Amino acid sequence: MWVGGLIGVLSAAVAVGVGELVAAFVRPAAAPVIAVGNRIIVLTPESVKRPTISSVGTADKTLLLGGIYLLLAVIGAAVGVLALRNLIAGLGGVAAIGAFATYCAATANGAHSSDVIPSLIGTVAAVGALVALVRVAARARPADQPDGQATGPLPDRRVFLQAGAATAALATLAGLVGRAVQQNRYDVTAARAKVTLPPASGDSAVPAGADLAASGVPWATPNKDFYRIDTALTVPQLDPATWRLRINGMVDHDLTLGYDDVLARPMIERWITLCCVSNEVGGGLVGNALFRGIRLADLLREAGIQPGADQLLLRSSDGYTFGAPTDVVMDGRDALLAIGMNGAPLPIAHGFPARTVVPGLYGYVSACKWIVGIEATTYAAQQGYWVEQGWSPEPPIQLQSRIDTPHAGKAVRIGRPVAVAGVAWDQHVGVSIVEVQVDDGPWERARLARVPSTDTWRQWVYSWMPQKAGSHRLRVRATDAGGNVQPAQLRDPFPAGATGWHAVTVHAVA
Repeated sequence: MWVGGLIGVLSAAVAVGVGELVAAFVRPAAAPVIAVGNRIIVLTPESVKRPTISSVGTADKTLLLGGIYLLLAVIGAAVGVLALRNLIAGLGGVAAIGAFATYCAATANGAHSSDVIPSLIGTVAAVGALVALVRVAARARPADQPDGQATGPLPDRRVFLQAGAATAALATLAGLVGRAVQQNRYDVTAARAKVTLPPASGDSAVPAGADLAASGVPWATPNKDFYRIDTALTVPQLDPATWRLRINGMVDHDLTLGYDDVLARPMIERWITLCCVSNEVGGGLVGNALFRGIRLADLLREAGIQPGADQLLLRSSDGYTFGAPTDVVMDGRDALLAIGMNGAPLPIAHGFPARTVVPGLYGYVSACKWIVGIEATTYAAQQGYWVEQGWSPEPPIQLQSRIDTPHAGKAVRIGRPVAVAGVAWDQHVGVSIVEVQVDDGPWERARLARVPSTDTWRQWVYSWMPQKAGSHRLRVRATDAGGNVQPAQLRDPFPAGATGWHAVTVHAVA
C-alpha cells in the first residue's frame, strides 16, 4: 500500500511540476492546477461560494488551491495502489485525471486554445513516471514467493527509494524552474515601474477637514491595504506595450486604444470610494482612493454608442465580465477608465494597466480590473458573470455606516471620554447625518468630516463618557443627503448588498 501510494503521489507531482514548466512557455493561467481551480470556481454554485467566502474571507483562493493539491495527492495515491495490481488500470486512472485537467484548461473563463498543452504534456510525464516506478517496484519484489506477491519487507528498498527520490527531485525542479521562468517572462513589475503618469486636473491633496484623527481609519486607503475581491487565482500580468482596449457592439464604429493612446488623453483625478456587494454590515470590503484616468463617457461618445444599448459588458483579461448600466456611466458622474491609484500607476493586483471605476455602483457591476473590452449591448441579450450567479443586475449602493473604534470587546475607562468613530458612505448620494446610540439611550449626532464630493466615504466621531461599569452596546446609523435613514434590519449581502445597523459591545471598567 505505501509503495503504491508513494508511486501515485510522485507521479501526480511530476504532472504538476512538468505542467508548471510547460506553462512558462504558454502562460501562467494554463498551469494544470490553476486551470482546474479556475474551472472549479465557475462550476461551484453561488449558494456554496457565498457561505464559504463568508467563513474564510480573502483566504478562499489559498484554501481552494490547497484543497486541489490535497485531493490530487489522495487520488494519485489510490491510482498508484491500483497500478501496482494492474498497470493498465492505473494508466487509465492517470489518463482520466489528465483528461479532467485538460477539460478545465479548455473551458475555463478566458481560456486560450493553447492552454491545454501543459495539462497534456504533464499527463504524458505522469504516465512515464508511473510506468518507471511500477517497474522498479516490481524488480524489487522477492522472486521466490509462490504467488509472486511480497509478504514481507522489500529486500531492496534502496533501489526503489532512490528512484522515488529522483522522481521527487525531477518534479520539484520542474516546478521551481517553471515558476521562475513564469516570473521572469510574464511579470510586469518592471514595465509598471517605467510608467510616468501624465498630469491630471483635480486636487490630489487630502481635502482639508476630511481626515479626522480619531476616526480609526485613514481618509485615503493605502494601495497595499485596499480590499481585493476577484476570481483570479494568478494575478494577470498585462504588458502595457501590448495591452489593447476594444470598444465594440452597439456602437457606430469600433474603437481600439493602446496604453499610449490612453496616456495621451486629458486626465482627471478624483477621490472615489469603492465597495464590494458582498461586504457584510461593519465589514472591511470598502476603501477610498484617489483614482486618475479618462472619462468613460468620452470614449463611448467617440465610438458612437447607440440609444438602445442599456448595458456595457466590461471584459477582463481573465475572461470575467461585469455588466454596467449605460445610463449611469453616461449621466455626468466621474466614471473612469483608471490608470492611476493614490498617485502611482495602478498596482498589478488592482488592475494594471487599466481598470474601470464608476462611483455609485458596486464593484461587481462596474469595477473591472485588467480590462480589455467594453461591449455596448443590452441586459436582454447578455449578462455579466455575477448576475448569472444570481446577483442583482442593477443594485443601488446601500447606505452604510461602520464603527471602527473602539473595537468590539475593548475595555474603556469610566469617567474618561471615548472617541466612538468610523466611516459612512452612500456613493453619489452623500451622507448628511451620522448618529450613535449607547445601549437603549437616545440617538446622538456625531461630528462629520468635510468631503470633496458625494462619491467618497465620510468620517465621523462622537465623544462618549462612560458612566457605569459593565458592558455597553454602541450602534451607529446614517442619513443620506436625501433624508433617508439607514434601515435597521440586518439583511444578507445577497443579492443586492447588505443593510442594517452596525453595533459593537465594549466593557467599561473603573
